[in-house]
Amino acid sequence: MRLKKSLLISAIALTGVLALSACTNSAAPEAEVTPEAEVSFEAGTTMAELNEAGSITIGTKFDQPLFGLAGPDGTPVGFDVEIGKLIAAKLGIPADGIKWTETVSKNREPFIQSGDVDIVVATYTINDVRKEVVSFAGPYYVAGQDILVLEGNPDGIESVEDLAGQTVCSVTGSTSEKNLIAAGVTVLPAAGYADCLEPLRSGAVVAVSTDNVILAGLADQNEGEFEVVGNPFTEEPYGIGLALEDDVFRAWINDTLTEAYEDGSWADAWEATAGKVLETPDPPAVDNYTR
Repeated sequence: MRLKKSLLISAIALTGVLALSACTNSAAPEAEVTPEAEVSFEAGTTMAELNEAGSITIGTKFDQPLFGLAGPDGTPVGFDVEIGKLIAAKLGIPADGIKWTETVSKNREPFIQSGDVDIVVATYTINDVRKEVVSFAGPYYVAGQDILVLEGNPDGIESVEDLAGQTVCSVTGSTSEKNLIAAGVTVLPAAGYADCLEPLRSGAVVAVSTDNVILAGLADQNEGEFEVVGNPFTEEPYGIGLALEDDVFRAWINDTLTEAYEDGSWADAWEATAGKVLETPDPPAVDNYTR
């Protein structure tokens, strides 16, 4: 697998990624997160409601190695999951007070709008279209859309320009799908990125395209079959989705993320999950945008 420096795979990477696989018998990787023992929030805020309930429902992916992947017991593991735990802990909610709900690209906004989830932490790119219907805290990580091809890159694909007029697999409703269509690529839609691997194996598509960290996880889980081109053509700031115009909650999550950057808990979360395979990046500055 060929990756840019920031995505180099170490000699011990396979062990780390297999620990994230749903078929492994290993314990799920996780950072140590201790919930706040004594916290109080202004009455009427989302923070106060969640704290009083002692529980929070978090939407995340269940099929994304390194970020959100269902473990042997069905509980997801990965970097997004650890970010969710950090937020819950600051609300005084322990890990067993979190209800994890599987979200895919096309249902993240509906789940937030309907109240089926309190927040979404699911490789969720912040963009202006989505900000019309939900709010975002963060970003807590910045990825870049890249291309996954068969090992050896038999079609010689080096950039998104090489995909014009070709058929590429991506997930329905994702930013990646929209970017490909805008670049003149024919998209074979899939429910999840793991569903794109068989079409690539069979030759039904020439590539799979989404964020580089997702592709890195998929390639490493299937050693010797695929490689990442290593030429990202977008920036994808991952944010935490929440109800539209809940500005107090959004500002509080941003403060929580900033604190996690400063006290090392963000880095601990990365190194316990995605850091088993990928180098630890610098955390991005949060965007306290106003509407």
